[in-house]
Amino acid sequence: MQATILLITLLVMMGTLAIILRAVLAVDGPAPSPNVNQTRVKFLWGMVIVGVVVSIASLREWPHSAPGADAMVVNITSGQWWWDTDTTEIPLGQQVEFRVTSEDVNHGLGIYNDEMRLLVQVQAMPNYTNSIVYTFDEPGTYQILCMEFCGIAHHDMTYEFDVVEASS
Repeated sequence: MQATILLITLLVMMGTLAIILRAVLAVDGPAPSPNVNQTRVKFLWGMVIVGVVVSIASLREWPHSAPGADAMVVNITSGQWWWDTDTTEIPLGQQVEFRVTSEDVNHGLGIYNDEMRLLVQVQAMPNYTNSIVYTFDEPGTYQILCMEFCGIAHHDMTYEFDVVEASS
């Protein structure tokens, strides 16, 4: 649905640009050659076609999908200068919906792997719950770090959880 809305928006914007360019190119001046209007029309349609092709080719899947019916829900609450979750272990390969909120100020929740590579991020805001869906494909210890300066002890705002092999 989001890709369709984006495509429609891009097409409308390209159409508007084509109309503006047509108006600008059709200025009064010396008498144009008899084929100039045909050339302009071909040029504008060529721009529209190239724009549509480039737009469609550059669209990719959104990085954050909607949670499935079997997604594990992990509630995360933040405050100055702490994180609190309702679990410390997440099964490997399990789709997880993180529901994130804050009790005081805005915080940026970033989940990092053991190489400190950012995997996913979401904003933690007071009186609002944001959610992000992620599936961990490697076991290990992951860190939650605050990504938005939130006060004097911002650098201490860390939390760890483990992704473990699912028990049979």
